[in-house]
Amino acid sequence: MFQINGEKDSKSKKKAAAKSDSDDSEEETKTTKSKKKSTAGAASMFQASGDKDKDKDKDKKTKKKGNLLCVSGKAEESADSESEKEEKSKKKKGKGKKKKERSPSPEIEFDNLEKFVMEPAPQGVTVKCRVTRDQRGMDKSLYPLYYLHLDNEKKTFLLAGRKRKKSTTSNYLISIDATDLSRGGENFVGKLRSNLMGTKFTVFDNALNPERALPDMSNARQELAGIIYETNVLGIKGPRRMTIIIPGMNKDNERVPLRPRNECDGLLIRHQNRRMENLIELHNKTPVWNEETASHVLNFNGRVTQASIKNFQIVHNKDLDYIVMQFGRIADDIFTLDYNYPLCAVQAFAIALSSFDGKIACE
Repeated sequence: MFQINGEKDSKSKKKAAAKSDSDDSEEETKTTKSKKKSTAGAASMFQASGDKDKDKDKDKKTKKKGNLLCVSGKAEESADSESEKEEKSKKKKGKGKKKKERSPSPEIEFDNLEKFVMEPAPQGVTVKCRVTRDQRGMDKSLYPLYYLHLDNEKKTFLLAGRKRKKSTTSNYLISIDATDLSRGGENFVGKLRSNLMGTKFTVFDNALNPERALPDMSNARQELAGIIYETNVLGIKGPRRMTIIIPGMNKDNERVPLRPRNECDGLLIRHQNRRMENLIELHNKTPVWNEETASHVLNFNGRVTQASIKNFQIVHNKDLDYIVMQFGRIADDIFTLDYNYPLCAVQAFAIALSSFDGKIACE
């Protein structure tokens, strides 16, 4: 079927004789090519040119094996396969055999933590993390501490976040020090700020307010992301709907800096006015309704283990199979957070923090 015109049957006979040896290498080649294609596709998908849309995008739906987790509905347990259920029942007996663990984060090394959390994830690498919520103490039930660690054996610390107490709107500080969450501290790397309704959020880096910056805006703060939760006007229970706006990437795969001079020029206003030059719009992947569990489900491939309305996946409309970020519950105060290019750790952590914030207008 794939022979070029003019090839003879003798070639096919030789290939058949060596089929057992060539099949494996052919599969490896296909896998390598598919990875290269997906990486190249991701790079072009997030470039900030604005008019480089490709007409050859394919709306393909890949069937994947894994767990389908509820994101809303009355069902509380995941739709595990029968083999997974058997493993759970055998866990208590556990005679030397352990249940297959969630796949950990690939080996990631860095010398400068602040630089790493601000840089986009390497292309082709999923940075797998874990978010823990600390609600112990007198005021932590209202103002919990959140920590982001790499999901590896060392549990490498990346970021900490906490809601500020005396703010008219929800305002979270993000730090590279687990014990220093002060606004004026040298470990402060960014913040997340909401509107009065708690439906729209903006993520900033740690540079200066435009009013105090130099005239050329070189030391003014950048806006790293805008997060919009669709308001639930009818009060119908169901999955949340999210829109994420981030700066696009240049040809060197670096984030295009966005330093608005005032709030009227920020990410959210630009998106509202459809001024999308150098901006990328992402959405949460629409969950599928499952008749058996009477709930909406998403495929997290084993990385999420508990049903929650906070479970979500972020995708680009051009490729719904490329998961830019996924977030979901694995215990009462422990959550999975995995992110890919072009997001950085600060952007992904801030998006997760926004999902914890109370949203009366969205629920």
